[in-house]
Amino acid sequence: MRQGGANAVQGRKTTLLPGSTIGILGGGQLGRMMAQAGSAMGYRFVALDPTPDAPCGQVADQIVAAYDDREAARELARRADVITYEFENVDAGVAAMLMDESYVPQGSELLYTTQHRLREKRAIEAAGVRVAPYRQIGSAEELRSAVAEFGTPCVLKTATGGYDGKGQWVIRSESEIEEAYETLARAKTELVLEKFIRFDKELSVIAARSTTGEVKTFPAAENIHVDNILHLSIVPARIPDEVQREAERLAGRIAEGLGAAGLIAVELFWSEQDGLYVNELAPRPHNSGHYTMEACRTSQFEQHVRAICGLPLGDTSLLTPVVMVNVLGEHVAPLLERMALADEAAAQYGVAPKVHLYGKKDAVKKRKMGHVNVLAENTDKALNYIEATNIWKV
Repeated sequence: MRQGGANAVQGRKTTLLPGSTIGILGGGQLGRMMAQAGSAMGYRFVALDPTPDAPCGQVADQIVAAYDDREAARELARRADVITYEFENVDAGVAAMLMDESYVPQGSELLYTTQHRLREKRAIEAAGVRVAPYRQIGSAEELRSAVAEFGTPCVLKTATGGYDGKGQWVIRSESEIEEAYETLARAKTELVLEKFIRFDKELSVIAARSTTGEVKTFPAAENIHVDNILHLSIVPARIPDEVQREAERLAGRIAEGLGAAGLIAVELFWSEQDGLYVNELAPRPHNSGHYTMEACRTSQFEQHVRAICGLPLGDTSLLTPVVMVNVLGEHVAPLLERMALADEAAAQYGVAPKVHLYGKKDAVKKRKMGHVNVLAENTDKALNYIEATNIWKV
């Protein structure tokens, strides 16, 4: 029997059993994989996204409308028992409105916090976790003073918007200060300057916190970026065991301290000399957590569904070493060509590549079109296979 939205609002810790409908603000690949995992459990899905035949809309019902269309959001609320979001640039005002008319266990407060880098950093610090030194920037003069304090290189970022390297400028000399400020100030948002952390590894941990308060974390991933876009996630991360445990502990602490419901991805820098710093948060499933789909007892997408529906959280144990490699627009054609043939390289290296394509219409260069989870006896074999295929050398 379908449980009505009003009942869910009154009982914030309502357990929503399979057969209930989950509404998703956003219809991209994260919503698609969430719907695929939740549908296997028996849940129904409806997404709101402005793009017709969006990736999630190919596997679930879709309302085609802008994210700030309040009437469309109300239609989503009427059709769903619980509402979640798949990316943090959802209109916070719409999320707040839905809290009054539906059940949004993630709420709007965490969305409001993580949409703004300064608010996010202050919230992380309030949870008792360290971030890289930073300064709020309101003028070119303030930027010049902060650069003098931090030294170069340092990173100037817009406080809102920006992803995959957009909305930021690595300042490598004082001569760039004026241009960096004038360029990013055009975004008409606050700016933040971050001290450049000379890290040994870039890590991320996916933490889940249920509406019941239960918290579980997945094993840390070691992430490698190319052109500011995530290229590889290597699990187990090549870090000492005590660093692995501390990264997971910090992620769990942030999930509890910020009152998360569902998943929160915690991105960190690790320096052998200086330890761990939290870099950024994402209150949703995350690209670096895609490895969990085959490599863990529970995927990040199933875990998110469990968390927002009040079910007991699943086992996050790692079943096999894995390397997740992103498929960008320029990689699609060579990947499809290889899929039509016997994979001799997989047999040679003893790996099992699992392909996930997102159903996006146009294979645009540098756009994320899918990923491959390469399961292996150890991560070296997976990395050697990825190197040997030539797909990622395009």
